[in-house]
Amino acid sequence: MSVFIIAEAGINHNGSISIAKKLIDIAAKAGADAVKFQTFNAENLVTKNAKKAKYQKRNDNKKESQFDMLKKLELSPLMHKTLLSYCKKKKILFLSSPFDLQSINFLKNLGLKIFKVPSGEITNLPYLKKLGKLNKKIILSTGMSNMNEIRDALNILVKSGTKKNNITVLHANTEYPTPMRDVNLRSMLSIGKAFNVNYGYSDHTLGSEVSVAAVALGAKCIEKHFTLNCKMKGPDHRASLEPRDLKKMIHAIRNIEIALGSRLKRPSKSETANIKIVRKSLVASRNIKRGEIFTEKNLTAKRPGNGLSPFKIIKFLGKRSLKNYKKDQQIK
Repeated sequence: MSVFIIAEAGINHNGSISIAKKLIDIAAKAGADAVKFQTFNAENLVTKNAKKAKYQKRNDNKKESQFDMLKKLELSPLMHKTLLSYCKKKKILFLSSPFDLQSINFLKNLGLKIFKVPSGEITNLPYLKKLGKLNKKIILSTGMSNMNEIRDALNILVKSGTKKNNITVLHANTEYPTPMRDVNLRSMLSIGKAFNVNYGYSDHTLGSEVSVAAVALGAKCIEKHFTLNCKMKGPDHRASLEPRDLKKMIHAIRNIEIALGSRLKRPSKSETANIKIVRKSLVASRNIKRGEIFTEKNLTAKRPGNGLSPFKIIKFLGKRSLKNYKKDQQIK
């Protein structure tokens, strides 16, 4: 199964439908499987006096509240429908993370087959119950959570009606950007082993090497933020890939997928022809007369490898030669 790559547009559209469409163009051209936005109503998501996270203050207007920031980043129902239609035209899957119960209903009515649970909702019991009842494919982000919280969330989703094999759990860290010392990528493997689920990685680090490493470790899904330009105003732009880097990351992931191959160790098709060229055969290290005893002094190994394997020298040592050999002649 090919790694499912989500190009996370998120709120990097800055409330503009034209920017959102450009982001879809970029994701499709880069080869992503899906482009993901965020669906929320600020009134249902956050209180009006809630403070911003430090990274949000650092990357955007420091004075405005989290409510005011999110209000201007909402996508209207019409914008959702427009973007969904545009994604179909560009042959890329439209996804969006619902952040409240109303948004779950809205995306269900839009016909979405995959629901992405953001990290902040992993302890939201009513949210998880409602989503679990849909019996859709679910991608669950686990930023800020521990193993017990992940177990509880999975249990709720499954008990509510979602099949476990339809759930992919993403290891994540919600700091933007995530410091390398805090990535803890091996915990992704712990998640997969502990809960026997497909696992992946939601990457908020600068660069793309951690996403590529996650694929090498068996990730089945990669999510990565991207933007038109990292210098744009907004909370997530600085921790996002620019178009050229998104394309490079996806290309690297696809190459790693191919390179992983199977668990079977054997000569590949491309190197089979090199066996006779690079390996060695058993040859006479000097002239050998008929009846002379073979020893390590008159036998050696030299290229090409189209004769007897040097491994077979054991069968000859101590025995008499049945013919004359010239130096470098292959032993028969």
